[in-house]
Amino acid sequence: MSKISTPDITDAHEEARAIELQFLNYGARKDFSGEVVTIKCHEDNSLVKACVGEPGLGRVIVVDGGGSLRRALFGDMLASTAAHNGWAGLIINGAVRDVDEIAGIELGVQALGCCPIKTEKLGLGQRDIAVNIGGVAISPGDYVYADNNGVIVSDRSLL
Repeated sequence: MSKISTPDITDAHEEARAIELQFLNYGARKDFSGEVVTIKCHEDNSLVKACVGEPGLGRVIVVDGGGSLRRALFGDMLASTAAHNGWAGLIINGAVRDVDEIAGIELGVQALGCCPIKTEKLGLGQRDIAVNIGGVAISPGDYVYADNNGVIVSDRSLL
């Protein structure tokens, strides 16, 4: 995969929308992109676990956890599963855990922060719906591009 540069993409494509949140990079892949699959959940990662168990086909899971840093929506076991199943990465509007382990997994993972506490497993949440994160509407089938400069979204592939 060639290196992603979100500044270069936004310079070339004015329609690219930048998420107005400061994500941190946790995975071994510091830049990644792909077609979007969305999940909306709050302190319950049941849908995230189910999703990473499916074939990723180079896609990116965008998880709207409402910005909560009280429970981690993603950890090392799910990261290993996601990488094994071919997901390019995850953008998480919330927290992750097992950050030292995730750093060694060939997967893009960006999140707002970390928390050692796991989530509830109640099966709550929604998948494949439009979400709004950091002032940007994101729909299933959109494309996301992430690197150390930020996260941008487009209605179509820009690469």
